[in-house]
Amino acid sequence: MIKLIIPFVIMMNLFNYETQKYSVIINDDDFEIRYYEPSIKASVTSDQNSNNNFYKLFQFISGNNSENEKIEMTTPVYMKSEDEKNKMEFVMPSKFNMDNISTPNDTSISIYETQAKYFACVRYGGYSNSSKFKDHSERLSEKLSEMDIKMIGDIFYVSYNSPYKVFNRRNEAMVEIEYVEKN
Repeated sequence: MIKLIIPFVIMMNLFNYETQKYSVIINDDDFEIRYYEPSIKASVTSDQNSNNNFYKLFQFISGNNSENEKIEMTTPVYMKSEDEKNKMEFVMPSKFNMDNISTPNDTSISIYETQAKYFACVRYGGYSNSSKFKDHSERLSEKLSEMDIKMIGDIFYVSYNSPYKVFNRRNEAMVEIEYVEKN
């Protein structure tokens, strides 16, 4: 009985994560254009799989840092593949800035502040895989092409859920865009 209770308690705690704030500029079913204010991110890039990157970032927020500080988990988790390397980023809670965030003890983790930017995304459910990501990335690219909006960089994957969450999962194919709001 205890084995069933512990995962349930863990799952319940997963629903209380702070989510990176953004403003929705355009919403068309599962397609959105968003404006993101600056935020603080912890990032790691390696030639190993994403599980290794997740472990390093999780250790950082669990206290493997200059202040031995536990840092709350947030959503989403950003994942990119670039030049045969895997990059993962955790968004830091909004209470942090570059002056009050702990320094990672692991030198492969970098902390940086993002600039305010516009992004476009296509949201999809279930557990993600390379085929689903490819399909939704193509939809995103086609939609932006129809709207004559230029992409900046490559499309990347964003996840909002713990692996323990089975139902109502939230994934996104996302890309930075050149966008000017119309008055």
